[in-house]
Amino acid sequence: MSRASLDKDPHEVAAMFDGVASGYDRANSFMTFGFDRRWRTTTARVLDARRGEKVLDLAAGTGVSTVEYARGGAWCLAADFSFGMLRAGLHRKVPMVAADALNLPFADESFDAVTISLALRNFVDTKAALTEIARVVKPGGRLVICEVSTPPFAPIRFVHRRFMLKLLTWVGKRTSSNPEAYSYLAESMLAWPDQRTLGEIIASAGWADVEWLNLTFGVVAIHRARKPA
Repeated sequence: MSRASLDKDPHEVAAMFDGVASGYDRANSFMTFGFDRRWRTTTARVLDARRGEKVLDLAAGTGVSTVEYARGGAWCLAADFSFGMLRAGLHRKVPMVAADALNLPFADESFDAVTISLALRNFVDTKAALTEIARVVKPGGRLVICEVSTPPFAPIRFVHRRFMLKLLTWVGKRTSSNPEAYSYLAESMLAWPDQRTLGEIIASAGWADVEWLNLTFGVVAIHRARKPA
């Protein structure tokens, strides 16, 4: 088993997720103390996918988030570049496809919305991925991103960075088949930009009306944006 570096070489990242796929959902719930379920539910409400819409759940892993987003009747497609993650989710009743966020295998303006949950920070080039995502979204379509973030309240931020991430890594190492992968995940959280900075990156990729909602004291944030008509 191996871990990816913060250079985020796509082959390394894919191989790392292949290695943790079988226990990834279980480890995620342990690491987040079950908050991952609440974050998915809130993301689904913000996404507001409706019957007749086509939604791309990008970097969907095993498709656990895709199932949540499809509850309203929308057609939701799970896409990921880790074959191991997709195989681990084959028992879920959602369509799945292998796809690279920097070179999506879809025609222009194919989807009403695209969503990414706790995976954007694994892309090798965030702005390029967001630009490519905009290509496959219809004018007026939506982007919804749930990702780790920076607690705005200084005492919570201090505790989170000094203790919580170490605890999450400790838990991940004891619930995962690839302990080193969770060292990478913790490091990638610390290196990730805060809410405003990510919002600026989203806007620079051509998205409009960018806004965000803090969850769990800002440990996670949901960013929402719209493709200009």
